[in-house]
Amino acid sequence: MQKLIHRLRTSFNPWFIYPFLVWMVVGFLLLMAVSRDLLFSTVNLHHNAFFDVFMPIASAFGEGWGVVPILVGMLVFRACRNWWYLLAAAVCNGVPALLGQAVKGIINAPRPFEYYKADPSWIHFNTLWGEHLYHNSFPSGHATGIFSLCVFISMILPKKWEKFGLVLFFFALLVAYSRMYLAAHFFADVFAGSMLGTITAIFCFALIRHFGKRSFVIGTGNHLHSDF
Repeated sequence: MQKLIHRLRTSFNPWFIYPFLVWMVVGFLLLMAVSRDLLFSTVNLHHNAFFDVFMPIASAFGEGWGVVPILVGMLVFRACRNWWYLLAAAVCNGVPALLGQAVKGIINAPRPFEYYKADPSWIHFNTLWGEHLYHNSFPSGHATGIFSLCVFISMILPKKWEKFGLVLFFFALLVAYSRMYLAAHFFADVFAGSMLGTITAIFCFALIRHFGKRSFVIGTGNHLHSDF
């Protein structure tokens, strides 16, 4: 148990996890202090022609069709061409996704178009984005997917690339933001998805490190994995 706790304490990239901790505090404060309607409308109603095109593209990175190609693309790095990377990639990204879908089905929370069905005309929505979504809002699957992906990549970065974890965090935040912009989710949905994806991925990675016997970090010299 002591070794497992050690794995949890060291299975993260500080350049990702510290901004994420700030995000958790800010997110909780926003949920407590600001209404659901104001949080949603503040994002959704601030739009322009550029973001109407850009946000659907950003949002796609949180889908399975966006996550899987990136994980497969990591195989260009020789250090990832082994069963340990494949196992970690599958577990750290698959488990959060499955948990998210399970919670969605249990809670079946209404999405914005269902929640505001009495008068949805004020919601900004471009018909080119596809059909309106109405059910299974909580948590956001896209937020879960992109945060589990980005924290996973941040954890296997070599030490010299560690600061790239900050870029990964803000990219994950952008994808989560896009789900509100596209009228697919409320703030609570993307916030919960970000926590589910990040925390579950870190826990899964710590378990793999705990039972693993070799490193599969990209490159060399990453102190996070020197004690495999």
